[in-house]
Amino acid sequence: MMTIQPGDFWVAEIPFTNGVSSKKRPVLVLWCDGNDVVVAVVTSAQPRSQTDVKLNDWAMSGLRLPSTVRLSRLDCLENSLLLGKIGHISIQDSQTILNVWNLYVKPQF
Repeated sequence: MMTIQPGDFWVAEIPFTNGVSSKKRPVLVLWCDGNDVVVAVVTSAQPRSQTDVKLNDWAMSGLRLPSTVRLSRLDCLENSLLLGKIGHISIQDSQTILNVWNLYVKPQF
């Protein structure tokens, strides 16, 4: 298996909360923790909240469609659920995600 790095885009098998089925979808790896990764969902839908980041460099990053990273949709997945690497986030888009994370996602307690 390829090495998994923060900032990588992967296709992942995302299990539904009912545990019965799953869906393949693109994700952005935010950090790695042993045999697990924390990822944010990537969608082709337009941003709908302040925690959605529209990617400027989506094509250069290996994504097929204009894409949005939803920082409000985080998942902790086993590495084995990552099926294939798509690409890596650009420096500009990664800085935007870090700025949005620091403004809106950090714990609020």
